[in-house]
Amino acid sequence: MYNGLETFSAIVETRANEYPHKCFIKFEDRHLTYREFNEAGNKAANMIKRIGHELGDTCAVMLPNGPEFMSAWLGLAKLGVIEVPINTAFKGDLLAYILNKAECKTIFLSVEWVERIIAIQEQLNYLEHIIVVGNQDEKPASSFRWHSFTTLMEQSEATPIDVTLTPSDPSVILFTSGTTGPSKGVVLSHRANFSVAKTACDLMNYDQEDRLYTVFPLFHVNARYTTVLVALLTGCDVVMHNRFSASRFWEICRSEHVTAFNFMGSMLSILMKQQKKVDDADNPVKKAYGAPTPVEIYEDFQTRFEIEISEVYGSTELGTVAANPASDFRKGACGKTVPIYECEIQDEEGFPCPVGESGEIVVRPKKAGIMFAEYYGSPEATVKAWEDLWFHTGDTGKMDEDGYLYFVDRKKDVIRRKGENISSYEVESVINSHPKIYESAVVGVPSELTEDEVLVIVVLKTGEKLGTEELLDFCQKRMAYFAVPRFVRFLNELPRTPSQRVEKYKLRKEGITEDTWDRELAGYQVQR
Repeated sequence: MYNGLETFSAIVETRANEYPHKCFIKFEDRHLTYREFNEAGNKAANMIKRIGHELGDTCAVMLPNGPEFMSAWLGLAKLGVIEVPINTAFKGDLLAYILNKAECKTIFLSVEWVERIIAIQEQLNYLEHIIVVGNQDEKPASSFRWHSFTTLMEQSEATPIDVTLTPSDPSVILFTSGTTGPSKGVVLSHRANFSVAKTACDLMNYDQEDRLYTVFPLFHVNARYTTVLVALLTGCDVVMHNRFSASRFWEICRSEHVTAFNFMGSMLSILMKQQKKVDDADNPVKKAYGAPTPVEIYEDFQTRFEIEISEVYGSTELGTVAANPASDFRKGACGKTVPIYECEIQDEEGFPCPVGESGEIVVRPKKAGIMFAEYYGSPEATVKAWEDLWFHTGDTGKMDEDGYLYFVDRKKDVIRRKGENISSYEVESVINSHPKIYESAVVGVPSELTEDEVLVIVVLKTGEKLGTEELLDFCQKRMAYFAVPRFVRFLNELPRTPSQRVEKYKLRKEGITEDTWDRELAGYQVQR
């Protein structure tokens, strides 16, 4: 099935020759055939080359799901330029940090987010070119060179680019949520990306007759490598939307003849909470893939909608480490370690834990090149992650006597909310910059669905007063909508260890107290 193809450009060209007129991706109101996709990628590659990019450069992409994102992704891959996809909710200091850290000279940018770049232009050290997708009435005053994506594509030839690429070449830099410091750029090769996709294909038994549905953004691993690249490997097609609609989900699956979808976060719980209908099971979907699977609804979900659920455990750096297939599913577990990895549970001193005892999940590959190469521009962080020649995930877990892995908690200080990883460090950095705030601590507290909600505990400067809505107004202007805290609590001081570290475990244990403000109960609206 894979034919030894392990670069993105090579497999697209192959599929374009095999199935030139077959639909590859259907967006909400547009679609691309395999040939159209390949030709658009060639045009984008020539466009990027004309701007001045070459093999090994970096280029940012900040676009919603659509043909433009796909064309940019493929064009960069054909030229050997390393893509830097950016979460479309990012703004302010974090956006500036990523563009600087990855040394991006160019960005593909939706016209609706131009003002975000203008707002941070004085902070940007490398950015020169902005390729705008959408109608731009006038070019803002700045030192950047502005380009129209549509105009450049119309002026570009669809002739292939003559660049020699190998599976080991870096393909993408994906920024993870920072924990004790800023976000790190995970460098992934073409081979590493294909490893994720192949593992998904093997687990789910996808074939050419499948039609995959994703509502996840193309700046995430999920949509990129367990949907789009999976479709390329199997020769099937994809239905891609920008948003998850619980009320329309099954209607879409029926009308689009979807056979499989991926899930993340609270998606299954939300679907299960929809009002029951007599035709719930009357849908074409056969299987679903993702994590986490809420134990309490696992059987009921499968029975109600007549589909099979498979679960996985992994990370941006590693791809899929453990798989829990529907055919051999063990409730509460993440599954067994996939054949390409070794996985171990270690104690604080780096020794293996006994069966059933919790410790840190550490992993190492059995094949070369199947996981991340480095943290971009962060050699010390790369070395630290590989202590004793094991990659340290920062997650705690345990294994049973049959080799099933169980996720226990995040050793890292990352909050998982509705499928998004939120760095408490980055949220705290924004909140602590408020002139009335002395310090803050951000922790995750259990959600009514699955995963977490964001709670911030705030200590004000002496004599200052600050309203909760005033604080959230401040946050909305400076961070992604999904990172804006739901819960706010004010204290006179934070609990600390003798070494003055904030004892976040105490704050998590206390959770939602009587004096905690809830923006949802208050009716406060966060704008996307």
